[in-house]
Amino acid sequence: MAEAAAEAGQEEAGKEVAAVAADGAPATGTPATEPPAAEAPAEEAAPLAPIIVKKIIDEGHAGAHGGAWKIALADMMTAMMAFFLLMWLLGATNSDQRKAIADYFKPTSLTKSAITVNNTSGSTGLMGGQSIIDETALPQAAAQTGLMQILQPRDNTGSKDSDKDKADALTQEEKARIAAESDKANFEKLEKELKDKMSQDSDLAKLKDNVIFAREKDGLRIEIIDKADFSMFALGTTKLNGKSQGLIEEIARSLAAMPNNIKVRGHTDALAFAGTNRNNWSLSAERADVTRQIITKKGVDEKRISRIEGVADKEPFVASDPLDPRNRRISITVQYRE
Repeated sequence: MAEAAAEAGQEEAGKEVAAVAADGAPATGTPATEPPAAEAPAEEAAPLAPIIVKKIIDEGHAGAHGGAWKIALADMMTAMMAFFLLMWLLGATNSDQRKAIADYFKPTSLTKSAITVNNTSGSTGLMGGQSIIDETALPQAAAQTGLMQILQPRDNTGSKDSDKDKADALTQEEKARIAAESDKANFEKLEKELKDKMSQDSDLAKLKDNVIFAREKDGLRIEIIDKADFSMFALGTTKLNGKSQGLIEEIARSLAAMPNNIKVRGHTDALAFAGTNRNNWSLSAERADVTRQIITKKGVDEKRISRIEGVADKEPFVASDPLDPRNRRISITVQYRE
């Protein structure tokens, strides 16, 4: 019985303790007791292992196979080419040519270019220009007809004066060629004009077979020859007959309008003088001078007479017969302009 009462008392005490714990304060008259011990976790959590990321960088030779070095090399080669091209251009041109090139690249809004842009080739507007194959694009279009004539390299001495001399020589050569073509046309015109005049004049028409036109390296040679039934000069003298003088005067009128120099040469046959101090040398020279006097009186400028010659019988018209009357003649050569 006693044990049952003791157990009942413990149960009551336990209920009071539980009531105190629920209210958060001890019951009146009941001593405080130690707080209940916290319950230990059933099992401690294991620590997490760290995550390690490893980066591997390959520093081998694979970078050399990229394309960056090619771009750098191309830029360097372009710059070197432009530099050496500039050096060559400065060395291959004179001061006038460099000035013309500089003027060409000046903005047109600031200064007027020395070269007028031809809009027949290339683009117009902001990107205006001209084609390099267009002859009008050359710095000296009047004297240049091809690309090879734009610039002339200097000689081995490197002298600027020699470059200028070459340019001057090229210009002189071009002028001589143009003058020669003009002279050929004038010679044909002169020959036709004289033949027409002789055909229209009854007196001169009889002498048309005595006038011979020949082309030679010096120019156009007009020869007035003797024949068996016709002689320009009296035998052994410098006196012209009327028909011969009229023919020479007509030739002089046609020559007066031409700018070419004139050479006059006298010829004789091989017949020698007898019992005098005269000879064929002096006779041929005097006859050439008489001819000069006539043509200068008829309008030919004295300064255009380049030479008076007497060659006697040394240049026969008929070489097989030194005494042939055709060897006696006067040659008037209209020379090419230099």
